Parts: sequence; C-alpha cells; structure tokens
Amino acid sequence: MYTQLRNVALVAHVDHGKTTLVDALLRATGTFAAHQAVVDRVMDSNDQERERGITILAKAASVIYKDTKINLVDTPGHADFGGEVERALTMVDGILLLVDAAEGPLPQTRYVLQKALSLNLPAIVVINKVDRGDARAEEVLDEVYQLFIDLEADDHHIDFSVISAVAREGRTMVGLGMPAADADLSSLLDTILERIPAPGGDASAPLQALVTNLDASEYLGRLAIGRVYQGVMRKGENVALLEEEFAEGQPPLKRRLSQLMAYMGVSRVEVDELRAGDLFVVAGFPEVEIGDTIASAETPVALPRLTVDEPVLRMTFGVNTSPFAGRDGKYLTSRHLIDRLKKEILGNVSIKLHETDSADVMEVAGRGELQLAVLIEGMRREGFELQVSRPEVITKEVNGKKFEPLERGVCDVPDEYVGAVTQALAPRKGRVTDLRSGDPGRSVITFECPSRGLIGFRSLLMTTTRGTAMLHQNHAGWMPWCGELPHRLGGAMIADREGMITAYALDNLQLRGELFVEPGEKTYEGMVVGESARGDEMVVNAVRAKEKNNIRTHSHDDGVKLAAPRIHTLETAIEWIADDELVEVTPKAIRVRKRYLNPEDRKKAFKKAN
Repeated sequence: MYTQLRNVALVAHVDHGKTTLVDALLRATGTFAAHQAVVDRVMDSNDQERERGITILAKAASVIYKDTKINLVDTPGHADFGGEVERALTMVDGILLLVDAAEGPLPQTRYVLQKALSLNLPAIVVINKVDRGDARAEEVLDEVYQLFIDLEADDHHIDFSVISAVAREGRTMVGLGMPAADADLSSLLDTILERIPAPGGDASAPLQALVTNLDASEYLGRLAIGRVYQGVMRKGENVALLEEEFAEGQPPLKRRLSQLMAYMGVSRVEVDELRAGDLFVVAGFPEVEIGDTIASAETPVALPRLTVDEPVLRMTFGVNTSPFAGRDGKYLTSRHLIDRLKKEILGNVSIKLHETDSADVMEVAGRGELQLAVLIEGMRREGFELQVSRPEVITKEVNGKKFEPLERGVCDVPDEYVGAVTQALAPRKGRVTDLRSGDPGRSVITFECPSRGLIGFRSLLMTTTRGTAMLHQNHAGWMPWCGELPHRLGGAMIADREGMITAYALDNLQLRGELFVEPGEKTYEGMVVGESARGDEMVVNAVRAKEKNNIRTHSHDDGVKLAAPRIHTLETAIEWIADDELVEVTPKAIRVRKRYLNPEDRKKAFKKAN
C-alpha cells in the first residue's frame, strides 16, 4: 500500500518520448510482472494511435515508489487534440515537460506549457534522447528557459529541476549530461517526489469531485473519470450529480456509487474509498457528462466547469446517398450517424455538433483536419458509411470586420526544399517569420498562415519534399479575412454512367489529366475519376470498351500502358475536393463524388448559387 500521492502529467511536442517514458516507468517500478508480455507504447492502445505513431487520447496509469503512488497522465502532442491536454491538466498537480535534446522546444511544447502555466502547475524539465548523435542539450536548455520567459512565467516556475534522460533505455540523471550505463529512473522518480506537490484538498470536507473524461464498458455502461478535490468518495454511498443546468436551490440528481475504481499500473481496480487528490473511475451514472461535479448528497456544491479552446474548422457528415450505398457498411441510416456523433461529443469536449437544414446531415466542428480525419477513420472502421464535405474555417466578427483563424507552423525540411516550401506558402498568404539551420543538412522554417491556407498544405508538402518534411502547427489567434485563396489547379473528370472501368477508356483519359481509378473498379454517374489538366470540368465515359471488329493492326493491339493512378487517402481526398463535391467513405472504399450526381441537377444548383 501507499501513504503518499502525486499526480503528474507528461506533456511534450509530438514524438519527443512521452509514451516511451511511461513504458520505462511502468517497467522500472515493477508494474509489469516478470512473466507478463509487454508491448511497446502500452499507453497508445487505440489502433489509429499505433498506426499513426501519435497519442490521440489522454490516458492514466500509476506506479508505486517509496510508499508513494504516482498517477501518470499521458497526453497527446498534437494541437488538434488540445481538448484532451486541457482535461488532463485539471487532474494533476505538476508536469513533466519532455524536450528532445536535438530538436529543442517546438510549437506544441509552447502550447502545452502555456496551458500548464495558466493553471499554475510546477514543471520538471526532462531533456530526452541525450544519446542522439546530434544532441545539443545545453543549447536546448537555454531555449527552454527562453520559452518560459516568453510565456511570462513567474520566477518560481522558471526555477525548475532538470533531468537528462534516455527514456528508451530507462536511464536518467539530475542535471545535464549522459546518464551512466547502469543508471535507472530513480533520479527522475525522486525529483517527482521532491518537486511535485502532494494534492491539496481536505479529506474531512464534503465530497467534491470533477468529471474530466468519459469511457464506456460493455458490462457497466458509461464510466465517469476524474479527480476527487475534497472529501472522501465511498463505494455504496449516495452522491449528487451536478450537471451543467444545475442551479443553487434546485434538487440535484442523486445516485448510489455502485462501483468505484482507481488506477493501478495500466489497469483499473475496484476500491472501497478514494480520498481528496485521488483519480477515480465510477459507474452508475448514465446521465454524466464531462465537466459535471459529483458531490455530497447532503451539501452539494458544484466545482467550476472545464473550458476548452473553441473549434476552428467545420465540415458536414451525411448519410451515404451514392448508388453504391449499403454495399460495404453495417450502419447506414441517419439515426446510426447521429447517435454515433452524439456519443463522440460526450467524450470529446473539443468537438461540437450542429444540426443543418437536412435531417440526414450534421455539421461537425473541431480543432483541425487531423482531429476530424481521425474521427471519420474511426467511424469507417466501426462499419459506418458516410459522406463528408470539404472543411471550412469558422469565422467571427470583430468591430464589424470578418476575422478568420490564424495558424503558426514549424516545418523541418532538407535544405534543398526550403525554396519550394516558401514558394508553396506564398499563394496561401503564408508569411515566414523565422528561418534557421536545424540538424546538419536541414532547415527549420517558422511561418504564420490563415487556417484556410493550410487545408491541403500537408499533402502538398509531403509530395514536394518526397516525404522528408516534418510539419507541426497550432492555433495562433485570429487575423482579418484575407480574401480568396487558390485551391487545386485542375477540374474534375466526372463519370457519366455506372459500370466497370476499362483500361481502354482510361488509356484515352490519361492523356487529359491524372486518374484516381484503375481498370476493374466500379464507377457511377457523378463519381470523380480523375483531375483534368485544365481548370474546367470534364464529363467522361470511363467504362467504354473497345469495339470488336475483324480489323487487326499490330500497333492498336499492343497492351495498354497506364500510368499509376493517384490513390486518395482520407486526408488527401478531404483536402482535394471543392465545395460542390463530397468524399464517400465506406469500410472498404474512399471515393470522390459530386454533391449532385446528375448533370442537370448540377446546372440547377450552379444557377441557384450564382
């Protein structure tokens, strides 16, 4: 058992080693039994997290060290999942700020540190990957100090402890340097006990606990996750649930705590009681939502609700209406779609839902393209069929003028592509604010650009730099609307009938643009099969077969040679489409289509819009 408690969050830029460090801490403290098979990045349990190599959901685990239970909360590094970071920080009393010894603090380091400082959380700075050949630990530490100063941190925040680490090997030391070959994580764990304060809160006061996350169990139903701020939470006791609409003087919803769980290692274990400062998981509240307070039934007092940054992008999610609807998926109706989206916003405070004129279409607003793409991909894997529109930015009015969201980006590219990247930013109204040398042979470009300009920029960047660039971006405020921005250069090649695509038809079409399809695939009227070389749209026959006759010529009968088509991923399809187009998403296919499949309907819609 334990007598002391510490709650700490691991925050960092993408790929600086948070999840790897949690793995090392779990191993070092004997959380995994000797016979237990351990998977790398155990906290990234979601399929998409493992495939994309990023953390999407904030998760908690715990270790026991020197009679102290240390709750570790692993947070995402992408700005798109900032809602997860903000919720995680309300559960802890301090942070471990991980910084790569070669890359130094990057945009997301600034973002998560800013959130932690606004909550007055003390930090321990961990300079990770000091064994890299290009490590520059001293310079990086200076950059971290500069970052604290730029964020106007108080003196007591700047007086942080520094740990050097090789998280992958579980070695750390206090101060700057290379941890010894036989070093372990005890110096980091001792520093956590010394520098992160024990949770405040009076265990003898009436119960107050804040719900910061939700989960679901097949057996227990909806689970509320959060932190006890005051008092003691006991299994079997009656408590009050204070929802958003709760007002003083009205009777709150009362429930019995049928099941109470705490974190132990990476598992949840049943407990009889949890005291002020503990993290909890409770069942038996089907109505609970993020931000609610679980309070004493006799003297219920609500805690301040969670607030998160507002969404900056929105897109529509609709029922699949293509001629191929229902061939792949299990969930096809508007009821399925709306229920799934409502389930998403229960556990994801940074996504907002709005109804539209159509009962079959919902508007979904989020932090960025990546967050929305992760949601669509998750639904697709669950068996949903849907069609989604091109993302558009959410604007606001300031003193009668239209303002749009601004993004700050940092792009790490090989030196030979610096010119190409700056040229790509110029028509998108992007402005380079800093250019410096990074690793040998690479440069780091810092820029500001309207969020609209960065829709589609990531895939263009990867194509231009042959996949060698790294791009990180985060919301940087608002700027005056900067007018129309360029989109794709070519028009759509639109199929004029349903059928099987033939090599003979594609052989003629490839001379007029780039194809998205291959022979043997099926197409339907209104489906986009390619991008024409010219800016105007083309209606084409992609299923035409070669006429059979008795005349044979050697040159005509050579095998057709087709260039490799551009196969759209979910992200590239969403970026490529125009306002009058949709992406059809099914468990087995991603297709681009016109909003109106029939040419006459398209003409009517065009006339109406103009």
